[in-house]
Amino acid sequence: MAKKTNRSVLMQGNEAIAKGALAAGIDFFGGYPITPSTEIAEIMSEELPKIGGKFIQMEDEIASISSIIGASLSGAKAMTATSGPGVSLMAEGIGFAKMVEAPCVVVNVMRGGPSTGSPTKPSQADIMQARWGNHGDAPAIVLYPNSVLESYQLTIRAFNLAEKYRTCVIVLSDEVLGHMREAVTLPNMKDVNIINRIKPNIPPEWYKHYSKNPKYISPFASYGEGYRFHVTGLAHDEYGFPTNRADETQELMDRLKEKVTHNLDDIIQVEAYRMEDARSVIFAAGISSRAAKEAVIKARKSGRKVGMLRPLTIWPFPDAILKKYMNNVRRIYVPELNQGQLINEVKRVMGSIWNYTNTKSHSIIPIQKNSGQLITPDEIVNIMKEKK
Repeated sequence: MAKKTNRSVLMQGNEAIAKGALAAGIDFFGGYPITPSTEIAEIMSEELPKIGGKFIQMEDEIASISSIIGASLSGAKAMTATSGPGVSLMAEGIGFAKMVEAPCVVVNVMRGGPSTGSPTKPSQADIMQARWGNHGDAPAIVLYPNSVLESYQLTIRAFNLAEKYRTCVIVLSDEVLGHMREAVTLPNMKDVNIINRIKPNIPPEWYKHYSKNPKYISPFASYGEGYRFHVTGLAHDEYGFPTNRADETQELMDRLKEKVTHNLDDIIQVEAYRMEDARSVIFAAGISSRAAKEAVIKARKSGRKVGMLRPLTIWPFPDAILKKYMNNVRRIYVPELNQGQLINEVKRVMGSIWNYTNTKSHSIIPIQKNSGQLITPDEIVNIMKEKK
C-alpha cells in the first residue's frame, strides 16, 4: 500500500508507474519481462505479495494480456507492462478486453522499432499502435505522462478510467521517461480519488452484464458472485450471449464507441502553457514536451509569442481543445520521436478550421527524429527561427 506521506523522494519513472498502480489498488499483475519496462514487473513481484495481491510471470505477452483479463473478470484490478513488440503480441487480447468490457491497464514503455529495434533507446512510434493496434472498431483511452510524478498520477488515473468505463486503458511511457529519476512529492492518499467498479445491487435474475445506461457506466459482477453472465469475443446481447441479430450488434458497437465519445470532457486532459497570446504553438506529448516547454521559455525571452499544447490524453485525440486554442495561430510545430504520427492528427483537426494548406499565413511544421536520440530545445528554437 502506498505510504500516506507527501515527503519528497527520488524515484524512477518505471518505479512511479508501479507505485501508482499500488496506490490505485492493483490486485494482480501478469507480465513478461522486456526492456525497457522490466523494472515495473520487478517491483510488482516484490510488492504485490506483501498486500495479498498476485504476481505471475507469464510465458509470453499473449499469456500476459490473457491473464489480466481473467483476473479482471474475477474482480481484480489488473495490469501488465511491456514495450512495443509485446503490445504487438497483445493486440488481439486488448481488443478482446474492450469487447468483453474487462477493466484493465496496459503499460507500454516505448522503445525503437520495428521488430527488435533499439531496446535501450526512446521512441514515440507506438502512438498509432496504441489507438489502432487491435482489429475492428473499438474505443481507445490512452494516457501519456511527461514526468516521473505524472507517471505515478496517470497510472492511478488509468485504473480509475478503466474501472469507470469498463475498458482497457493504455499508459504510454518511453525508455527515457521510464528510466529517468526525479525528486517527486507524492500526494497524500487521503486527497487522491480512487474509483472502484460498481457492483450490482439487484437480484441475480434481473442482472444484465451489458445493460444499457445513458451515462455508459454500468454495474459489473465478477465471477463467483452469484450472477449469471456469458463472456465471449463474439458480438453479444445484454447478457453476453452470442448474437447474429443486426440490431443487437449495432447497439453493442455503438455503446462501445459512445461510452468514450460521450464522456470526452471527463477523459481528455491537455496542458496549455503560455497560450494566452501565442501566435506560434508547439504541440508535443510525452518526453518531447519537456524540450518543447524549454523551447517556449527560450523563444519568449527573445520576444516571440510562442505557447505549447500538450495532450496528457493522446486518445481520444483532443480535437475540440485544438480548435479552441489554435484559431489565431499561424505556425504549429510538432516535435516527435517518429516519422510523423501526431502531426497528421494535427493536420486533420486544423484542416477543418484553416482549410489547411502550407502557406505563408498558416503552416504545420514537423520536427522529427527516429534515431534513438531526444529532440533538444535548441533544435526546436532553431527550426522556429528558420520558419518565421
